[in-house]
Order: sequence, then C-alpha cells, then structure tokens
Amino acid sequence: MTKTTPETHAKPVNLRIREDVRTLIDRAAKIRGKTRSDFMIDAAYRAAEDTLLDQALIKVDPESYRHYLDILDEPPSGEGFARLMNVPRPWQG
Repeated sequence: MTKTTPETHAKPVNLRIREDVRTLIDRAAKIRGKTRSDFMIDAAYRAAEDTLLDQALIKVDPESYRHYLDILDEPPSGEGFARLMNVPRPWQG
C-alpha cells in the first residue's frame, strides 16, 4: 500500500459563488470536457502562475539593458510588420 505525501495529497477548498457564476463556469467546463473542479483548479493555477511570473526580477548588466532599451526605441519595420499592418481587420468586415 502506498502512502500519500503532503505534497501529493489533495486538500479540499470550499468556495461560495453566485448561481450565475457557477452556471457560467459549468458551461465553460463542459466545453473543455472537464469537471467544474478541474476547470476551476486549472484557471486558478494559470492565474497564480501569471501573477508570480509578473513579479519575476530579471537582472542584466548595464550594457545588455541599454541594448534592450535601444531595440524598444526603434520603430517597427520589416516585411512581417508591413504584412501585419495590411491584414484586413475582422471588425472592418
């Protein structure tokens, strides 16, 4: 028999949500082929990762940082940019 460790043992989380929110989550979960719980866990996990990644500090030497800023200051150009700017906008039908 295998013992579960604290790292792998699922713990319950109780949430109180409005019925309209629950209905919306259920509809989305069904489209993804997931249970409500799995859908909510995946969404919360992604939001947590995004939040933590937004806080990541990246250190570079002054020369690399200056190079990065110089690239950002350059106006966009090139074949790919020109093609992108000439694509019909979906809302312009």
